[in-house]
Amino acid sequence: MKTDKLFYRIFLNQPGLIAELIPGIPKECEFEYSAPVIKEKETRLDGLLTPIDDNPEIPLVFLEAQMQRDTKFYIRYFRGIFSYLDQYEISRNWHGLLILRNNRLELGSEIPYQILLNNQVERLYLEDLLYQDNLSVNLALLRLIVTPKAQAAGEARQILDSATSETEFKLKLDLVEAILVNKFSKLTIEEIQKMLNLKEADVTQTRFYQEVLQIGEKKGLQQGLQQGLQQGLQQGEANLTIRQLKRCCGNLTPVQEQKVRSLSIPELESLGEALLDFQGMNDLEKWLKDHE
Repeated sequence: MKTDKLFYRIFLNQPGLIAELIPGIPKECEFEYSAPVIKEKETRLDGLLTPIDDNPEIPLVFLEAQMQRDTKFYIRYFRGIFSYLDQYEISRNWHGLLILRNNRLELGSEIPYQILLNNQVERLYLEDLLYQDNLSVNLALLRLIVTPKAQAAGEARQILDSATSETEFKLKLDLVEAILVNKFSKLTIEEIQKMLNLKEADVTQTRFYQEVLQIGEKKGLQQGLQQGLQQGLQQGEANLTIRQLKRCCGNLTPVQEQKVRSLSIPELESLGEALLDFQGMNDLEKWLKDHE
């Protein structure tokens, strides 16, 4: 799972996180996520959060995550913002939100953009969260991305233990699973199973674990766990893709939804990238037909 997709999932499922990181945004405000292309230079913005509320005081949010050195990062980031504002003739205010691994990354000279960085862009350094106590659950989720392996299981347990309802627990479990799978892609099945067994009484009731156990009973425990884990990851990816499609294309027909759910993980990732350019349902139909 790509890093930008992981952040998309977190911000989509935890909308209150935007309000925590950017001053002045109401906690209940909802955003629509997109990744528009700037035509002149074929520049793609990593993430644009557009307020669903008509309140003109709530800004557009240009979100980008950067985990590695890139000496042209600031040049590309601000060029993309101002090209977008020009191309789409935006009259609403805007704010930047950068999620960065640490403040040691070489991202290019800050001097030409210092006023903007100081006044209109929030920079969150994930590694700084490692040394902070009493974080909100939203920020604890982000900290889990950079938490050392030896501490990740304990951090994940605390996040899940904070849930006050079954619905909230399953939502947090989905995000924790996504982060752990992205973070530890080379773990063995036993290690992944151990990490996912964060709160046994609740985790074993989730659909993910039930499918693992059902397949394990029928085809042998080890083989079943392997297949069940893969199936659970595929279904999680399908659910995320369907939510994205509904936001950009509208409600799917049962046939369309079934076709999406039948795609493999690589196909779902390909669709997830393609749908950022979709203008409507016709684009989805064409994509599905081309990939039959």
